[in-house]
Formats: sequence, C-alpha cells, structure tokens
Amino acid sequence: MSRRTASRGGQFVDSPGTGRYHSYLCEEIVPWADAHYRTLADRDHALAGKSSGGLGAMITPMLRPDLFGVFATHSGDSLSEAQYIPHFLMAARHLRAYDGDIHRWWDDFRSRVAFTKYEDLRLLELRGVSACFSPAPDGTPQLPFDPCTGAPLPEIWQRWLEWDPVRMAPRYAGALKSQRAIWIDAGTRDEWFLDPGAQAFRDVLAEVGVDEDVIRFELFDAGHHGVEYRMPPALAWLSRRMAEPVRGA
Repeated sequence: MSRRTASRGGQFVDSPGTGRYHSYLCEEIVPWADAHYRTLADRDHALAGKSSGGLGAMITPMLRPDLFGVFATHSGDSLSEAQYIPHFLMAARHLRAYDGDIHRWWDDFRSRVAFTKYEDLRLLELRGVSACFSPAPDGTPQLPFDPCTGAPLPEIWQRWLEWDPVRMAPRYAGALKSQRAIWIDAGTRDEWFLDPGAQAFRDVLAEVGVDEDVIRFELFDAGHHGVEYRMPPALAWLSRRMAEPVRGA
C-alpha cells in the first residue's frame, strides 16, 4: 500500500487535506480488483501494509469489515503518544530556523533539492500526517503541537488520537472479532517506537475479545527500515488461514 499524495503523505483516511483516500481504496480499488482478477468477491480479501500502510491495514478492516476479513500490519502506526510526541519535540527544534512556521519550511523545501537539510524528513512527515488527521476546512495542514515547545495542542492532538488503532479498537470490537486472521509485527529497535505500538494493539485486541488463535504477533530484532523480508511469511500465513473452513460454518 503506497501513501504518496500531493501533500507528501497519506494515512488511508478521507480528508480535505489529502482527498478521499479511504473511499478510493474501498469503493474503487476493491471493485476494480474483483472485476479484473480471479478474486472471491466477498470479505475474504486480505489487506497488508507497512508503516503508514500498516495503519491502513488496521483501520480499514475496522471501518469496512464487509470488505476485509484478514489483515497484516508490519510496523504499523499505533499508540500515538509513543510514536509522535518524541518527534514533536525534535520538530520544535527544527522549526527554530523558520521562526516556528511550518509553512516557511514548506516553501523552502519546495524551492530546492529535496532532503538536502537534516530536518526535511521529520517535518515532511509531520506536515503530511497533519494534512490527513488535522487539516483546516480548506485542507491546510494544522500541526497538533506548539511549534516552539513541541507540547501537544489538546484540541488538534485529539483529532490524531481518534485515528490511533489502539484507541479505535474498543469502538470497533465487533469488526475486529469478525476477522479470520490478524498478523502484527514490528522491530524491537523501531525508530518511531512502533514496537510498543504493536504490543499495545495486540493487548487491546485481547481486551475486546479477539480470539488469541486468530492473532500472530511477533517482535523481531530490527529497526523500521529494510524489513520487507517480513512480508512473504505473513502473506503465506494469511493465505493458509484464509484456506481454512470458517469456524461455525
């Protein structure tokens, strides 16, 4: 699952900042795939992704369990306070050079060769996620933290927390309990602290009543990057689970 948009980010949600990304996936991509490939046009579609794609793989089956009945999330965005707040603090340091104005940095970024300054990647990611989770009505990204101190701004930060899979799970317990297979993994040295996020998501699944036999959870010795080798085993496991008879059928 790719996440590139005009705002250089995408979290698989509908947003005036990035477009109707979730609707596009569910209402256009899935029907197109069913029409052009030898799929089963039912909820035994599998969804898998890494990082922001892992977030999409978690939240989409919650929102559309009629379309997706199995999923895999690799180093998926979750447990927002662990993932983002350390980067808010670093971003506040970066923004000192731009008088605390992310838009000044954005103008500078677009005027030169990309990623030629140390702060570019972090500020690009935070601006992109802001376009998804906390845009103004006209789509302008609104940062969820004070650009001078890095402290979360409660009203805007809450909009981000509402898309945290750990916090979403209790609201969508029925959808999660209907899943036939869920693979969760992350590296133990993940630079975005997505290993605690993976554990927190695994724990909340147990709390809301997801059968432990449905879940495959693994932490492995790695960081966030270069972990594509984790995907083939997950796909093989999901395929085997999809081939098993539905319980109670």
